[in-house]
Amino acid sequence: MASNNGPVSGERKKNDKDTPPPLPAPLSVPVADSHTHLDMQSGTVEDALAKAASVGVTTVIQVGCDLAGSRWAAETAAAYEPVWATVALHPNEAPRIVLGDPDGWSRQGAREPGGMPALDAALQEIDRLAALPQVRGVGETGLDYFRTGPEGMAAQEYSFRRHIDIAKRQGKALVIHDRDAHDDVLRVLAEEGAPERVVFHCYSGDAAMAKVCAEEGYYMSFAGNVTFKNAQHLRDALAVAPLDLILVETDAPFLTPAPYRGRPNAPYLIPVTLRAMAEVKGIAEDALATAVAANTARVFGY
Repeated sequence: MASNNGPVSGERKKNDKDTPPPLPAPLSVPVADSHTHLDMQSGTVEDALAKAASVGVTTVIQVGCDLAGSRWAAETAAAYEPVWATVALHPNEAPRIVLGDPDGWSRQGAREPGGMPALDAALQEIDRLAALPQVRGVGETGLDYFRTGPEGMAAQEYSFRRHIDIAKRQGKALVIHDRDAHDDVLRVLAEEGAPERVVFHCYSGDAAMAKVCAEEGYYMSFAGNVTFKNAQHLRDALAVAPLDLILVETDAPFLTPAPYRGRPNAPYLIPVTLRAMAEVKGIAEDALATAVAANTARVFGY
C-alpha cells in the first residue's frame, strides 16, 4: 500500500492543475469580463457564457491578437448577444510578421511607412474589422519588451502607432498590452494623441504610473494577478486608481486568481478577482461591481 501512495498523490496533484476551479458565489450586481480569450479556452462558447452568467458575469469582451483571432472575435460577437469584440495584432505578432517579410525589414530598424508590406496588409484587415458594429475596441496592441529583443521593437512601435490611428478614426476604444514598456507606451500615446477611451489591459504598472493614467483619463483593467502574493505593486496601484477608471478582467485562460493560480481561468472566475479588488479598495462588493459595470459599458459603448 505504501508503495502506491506517492504515485497516486502525484497523479492527483497533476490532475488538479487541469481541473477547472469551482463556481464562486454569484455577484448581486452583474458585471463584464473586460478582456478574455474564449478561443484559447476549453469547452464551447455556449458553456463559457452560461457558466459566466450563472455567477453574474453577463457580458464578455472577446479580444483578438492576430488576424485569425480577430476575425473569430468579430464573428463570435456577431453570433452571441453577450459578446463584444476587439481586434488587433498583438505586440509580439508585429515583429513575427515583419521578420517573415524580407522586403519589409532591415536590422538597422523599421523602414519608412509603407516599407513593411506584410504588416501594412495585416493592419488594413484590422482596420476593416474595426469598422464592424460588434467590434468595440482596437487591441490588444502596445509594446512588449519581455519577449521581444531590439530587432523587433521598431516593428512593435510602428504597429502600435497604426493601431492608435485606427482606434481614433473608427471611434473605438484602444486596448493596450504593456509589458516592461511603461515609459515607451506612455510616450507613444502622448506623441500620437490618445483616443478618447484608452484601457491598460492587465494593468502592470505601479501606484505612480496609476496616478499618471488617472491624470490622462486612462482606464486600468485589473486581472487575477492582483491577488498574487508577489503583486503588492498592483494592489498599491489599485488602491490609488479612481473608482470611475477601474475595470476587471480575466485574460483567461491566463492569470487565474488565487487560490486557484495555475488552474484554467475563465470568465466565471471574475467574482473571485472582483471581491479581492473590493477588499483592496476598502469598499463593498456591490459598490465596486456597480462602478466597473458602468465603466466597462462606457468604454466599449454597449
